[in-house]
Amino acid sequence: MEKLVGVAACPAGIAHTYIAAKTLEKVARRHGYEIKVETNGAGGVENRLTPAEIREAAAVIIAADTRVEMERFRGKQILMVSSGDAIHRSEKVLRMLQDGKTKLYNP
Repeated sequence: MEKLVGVAACPAGIAHTYIAAKTLEKVARRHGYEIKVETNGAGGVENRLTPAEIREAAAVIIAADTRVEMERFRGKQILMVSSGDAIHRSEKVLRMLQDGKTKLYNP
């Protein structure tokens, strides 16, 4: 099973952050992926991704409308979308990932 990791974050860090995370988890699992999604919400970072989880992941989905700590993803394939896209267009987000619409993060 291919592994993915993700980060969900929105400026208010309340509902959209957690809904985006749950939606990404649900659609990824339905398509046979193992996934862990970190949330950057009003209460801080929850479900923080470990260096090992990031290293083992085939790709990273960033569903955010605010700044996310990116340096830890150097050298990984990244797909950046809004939290709204993760919530309302999750199937499309996953298809984008499967179709290779990611970019190598190497600032």
